[in-house]
Amino acid sequence: MNSGPVSNSSGSTIVEAKNLLKRFGDFVAVNRISFKVETGECFGILGPNGAGKTTTVRMVYGFSPMTGGSLKVFGLDISRDWRRIKARIGVCQQENSLDPDLTVLQNLEVFARYFDIPKKVAREKAMELLAFIALDHRLNATVSELSGGLMRRLVLARALINNPDLLILDEPTTGLDPQSRHQVWDRLEELRKKGISILLTTHYMEEASQLCDRLIIIDHGLILIEGKPQQLIRQHVGRDVIEITGPTQELRSFVQAKQLPYEDLGHRLIVYCEDRGELYQRITRDFCKEGCVMRMATLEDVFLKLTGRELRE
Repeated sequence: MNSGPVSNSSGSTIVEAKNLLKRFGDFVAVNRISFKVETGECFGILGPNGAGKTTTVRMVYGFSPMTGGSLKVFGLDISRDWRRIKARIGVCQQENSLDPDLTVLQNLEVFARYFDIPKKVAREKAMELLAFIALDHRLNATVSELSGGLMRRLVLARALINNPDLLILDEPTTGLDPQSRHQVWDRLEELRKKGISILLTTHYMEEASQLCDRLIIIDHGLILIEGKPQQLIRQHVGRDVIEITGPTQELRSFVQAKQLPYEDLGHRLIVYCEDRGELYQRITRDFCKEGCVMRMATLEDVFLKLTGRELRE
């Protein structure tokens, strides 16, 4: 594995997007967004389905050409130097593109040919990676014999075969059970500690909170907010959340009179607060005799507050 971040001509910035635009006919998928990914950090792109996450990262690794704006990776222009860029990145796409007829080991060795890695070196690297993702005991199994979680770990290993300086992960744990998801998170934490830069798209808020140093939330192709997870929580929601099921009109009037930030979902009232003890006791005593729920605010609260709670196609 890499021992640390590799320097690039743009200094500490490994990805720099300015006014990035992507159109599909009349539809604007990414609407002139700008962001930077610093060397050695995990940078997240969050958003609902159809927000523009995958379209954005596909432009970063050269799969989808830009409609407008500028995009540099390692200080190189993606529109001119994408071959040089591609040699230094690893990509874990949403789709499973593993060869089902090859063994676990063969999938890595065959993929190594795209980077002109010598056969002996490819075998050594493949064995190292299989041990890293705890798949070395299944190296002779065919891909079709693996569970979904094992397949995702193998895709991650394949993305690392060329010792990338930047790892791009497009919703890497979608569809996995909690155990498999946490195993992938553990491996990504190890990679980040080794200095590999990570660009991650996800709609799992817990995943973003655990892995990302900084993130953006996008919707309808636009950036809504950018910052560190905990800072965004405190800035947009607060420290705590009180949830009341079946709120009365008296409680609604109280919340409005106190000018407390809240969301009224009809059957449920969500109140954002800082003075967790006093406010909770007051609401419980005067308006909610049967009790209500108080919990710490999370990134999911921020996400839902900014992007809405309606279902997306």
